[in-house]
Amino acid sequence: MKESARAIKFALFSISAGVIELAAFSLLDTVTGWDYWPCYLIALILSVLWNFTLNRQYTFRSAGNVPRAMALVAGFYCVFTPVSTVLGNYLAETLGWNGLAVTVLNMAANFVLEYLYDRFFVFGKSLDTNARAARQEK
Repeated sequence: MKESARAIKFALFSISAGVIELAAFSLLDTVTGWDYWPCYLIALILSVLWNFTLNRQYTFRSAGNVPRAMALVAGFYCVFTPVSTVLGNYLAETLGWNGLAVTVLNMAANFVLEYLYDRFFVFGKSLDTNARAARQEK
């Protein structure tokens, strides 16, 4: 039951991050006339910061070392971002796919991969260790 609730929280916070990402991407794409990749990259960074903050505090309820957790998440994005940016740019600019549709596909891949990475690697040993978790256990 606890893991189901954790997955649901992650999904809800990811949806909110997705709204931020889509809004930022759409705004940048519409207003700037830039290529796909800078719009996607800026939107992704904004959503990652939002998602990390909320999920660390409420989903994984971790009191673990914040700089370490951020560094681990940054490591994930050091791999995910170049791959998704290059692939997304290829799909949007070379194959002519709709940039927003490509962004949604990237978001779906990001959702699944990041949940697994965060749950088992970033926060795996510090799950339910913050003050919020301690209050709920009483």
